[in-house]
Amino acid sequence: MAVDITIPSPGESITEVSLSGWLKDDGTYVEKDDLLAEIESDKATLELRAPAAGTLKISTTKGDAIKVGAVVASIDTSAAKPAGATTAAVAAVGAAAGSRVSGVAKKVAAEKGVDTATLAGSGPSGRVMKDDVLAATGKAPAATETKPTPAAAPAKPAPGTRGVRREKMTKLRQKIAERLVHAQHTAAMLTTFNECDMTEVMRLRAEHKESFEKQHGVGLGFMSFFVKAATSALRKYPRVNASIAGTGAEMEIEFHDYADIAVAVGTDKGLVVPVLRNAEALSFAGVESAIKDFAVRAKDGKLSVDEMTGGTFTISNGGVYGSLMSTPILNPPQSAILGMHAIKKRAVEDPRNPGQVALRPMMYLALSYDHRIIDGAEAVGFLVHIKDMIEKPERLLLA
Repeated sequence: MAVDITIPSPGESITEVSLSGWLKDDGTYVEKDDLLAEIESDKATLELRAPAAGTLKISTTKGDAIKVGAVVASIDTSAAKPAGATTAAVAAVGAAAGSRVSGVAKKVAAEKGVDTATLAGSGPSGRVMKDDVLAATGKAPAATETKPTPAAAPAKPAPGTRGVRREKMTKLRQKIAERLVHAQHTAAMLTTFNECDMTEVMRLRAEHKESFEKQHGVGLGFMSFFVKAATSALRKYPRVNASIAGTGAEMEIEFHDYADIAVAVGTDKGLVVPVLRNAEALSFAGVESAIKDFAVRAKDGKLSVDEMTGGTFTISNGGVYGSLMSTPILNPPQSAILGMHAIKKRAVEDPRNPGQVALRPMMYLALSYDHRIIDGAEAVGFLVHIKDMIEKPERLLLA
């Protein structure tokens, strides 16, 4: 009997996905719930698992664009199980003995011959991640007396060559491209800049970083300060937290009584923006814990569609990549996005000694906004509010 394997729906409004690669070969005997492949939608990467035990028959290839509900493979459940095949019981023992294993970690483990059941996971709730497998590979004894040689890096083209290659865009990258172009075509986008002195935030962070981590199990970063400053500013300037609904004569401004802040996270497959729901109600530890969890799962492609849907305002930290200044693009239907940048010491007037110059750790801030509903004065006022909160962080306790 043949059991079809179909593409599940990743979420509402998503009708097409792409196949990022099969983890099992055509004709391989698989057990029920074995990880077979990874599929990419325009918002997330999902796992495709075997619905039954049997021989796998693949009917699609890597990179194919596939409609939700389409048949991509089948399993012949009448096929006899080959001697020595991995059983589901072994997988169950591994799961019971330790942690859940990410899809990428399973793939790497299979390639490297690492038994994930023996690994202690470093991810959330003990989840075994790719780095755990790679670490185990580095510690594993060589099969012979000869030390293993590292894999050779891909050869770089020689100077003067004129090679050209093409690579199919992933569904996620295609969607990012569409949204960025749409934002520039549909919004009256403008960017305003300011700068803030990071001295006090850096002092507080250095003073309390160790005790904060001991108490909450997560590091104290700069993002929590900016998230809390942004929620305060959004309450003072509600249009920055609003969006446009409808078109033409039916156009309305939709205000939000909550701050769902999307935090831009870079991954190998593109930029994703998971959302901190009701960020105004989160503590510093709550913000940092949520962002750390998002970052780990984003790199592993395990964020759900719901976690990346919605959001009333976005914060993007290009400073982690060394960006000194940028003009971030809106994340529709949101009306504004805050850009953080690298901290650099610059000569500025010393606030403690007016008229005197001092070297201070400064950060440029950028706010891109939709001029259709946010006036320049509001945008400037919003950034000044952020600046005031960061330069005197005790105000965050009173916001």
